[in-house]
Amino acid sequence: MRDATQNPVLHAATGGAVARIAREGGHWRARLSMHDRGVQCLAADPRDRETLYAGTRGSGVWKSRDGGARWTRLAMSQPDVFSLAVSAADGALYAGCEPSHLFVSRDGGTIWRELDALRALPSAPDWSFPPRPWTSHVRWIAPCPHEAGRLLLGIELGGLMLSEDGGETWADHRPGAQRDVHCLAWHPSTPDRAYEAGGGGAAQSHDGGQTWSPADEGRDRDYCWGLAVHPDKPDTWFISVAPGPRAAHDPDRNAQAVIYRRRGGGPWQAVCDGLTSLPYAMTYRAGRLFAGLGDGRILVSDDDGDRWQELDLADDRLDRVQALVAV
Repeated sequence: MRDATQNPVLHAATGGAVARIAREGGHWRARLSMHDRGVQCLAADPRDRETLYAGTRGSGVWKSRDGGARWTRLAMSQPDVFSLAVSAADGALYAGCEPSHLFVSRDGGTIWRELDALRALPSAPDWSFPPRPWTSHVRWIAPCPHEAGRLLLGIELGGLMLSEDGGETWADHRPGAQRDVHCLAWHPSTPDRAYEAGGGGAAQSHDGGQTWSPADEGRDRDYCWGLAVHPDKPDTWFISVAPGPRAAHDPDRNAQAVIYRRRGGGPWQAVCDGLTSLPYAMTYRAGRLFAGLGDGRILVSDDDGDRWQELDLADDRLDRVQALVAV
């Protein structure tokens, strides 16, 4: 392991709490907050590493100004929040809900406004989440870091949408993309490059999210979930994959999950296989790739996926990791 000065601070949503995971005295320690709030998602403000947001099922959006030690509930009208994002381009805070509504705040969460053009898309009547077919939710929000207003949004299950004006208007499901969207990302330093992990495979865009092409060669399974992009290499990215939703999400089953790496437009290569639990979240920070698993483990690679080891959490083993951010 690298020395403590090179280790980022991780924040994980466990469903039952938020865990702040940091290197302390030779070990990684997890400090829990937001107990019993049904935390579904997290977002970090890219301009301030101490400012975090948590979305919950049942009690809306919460904010911390001190790195996750204390939280304040924000006055956002919808209780069930499944996705959050803060734009690196203009600081806008977005919250996606179940049912599928999208809200924005441009003052750090004090005043919210619904971006109701999303619900007017022609595909909206057909959106349906298989476990709860009477509804759907905004599974992922990805503001472009290079251009304020450009926004990718994924409906589970309904499609991948694109806005060029901060959600005021939308282009419906993008050609070539997966409709069952699980994760979206932009490349942090290469404009117009975007990536998707979905229920039927992976896809990528080279034109700012307008059109997409499948990226599936080399895998023997297609139920993709987690996604991470190398910050310096736009053609190197990672996804977590299982054979299907039952294996992926049933804690009593072997997930048969694999982390794959793709380089240079070539086929996917398995770099971490035989995982009995699905990696729900992956993130890069300080040259390290972290993967948070459904059984509470966190894996880390210092060499772009060639070798992995489990983060030593001493006596602080987590029940679950369903979202992960690093600051």
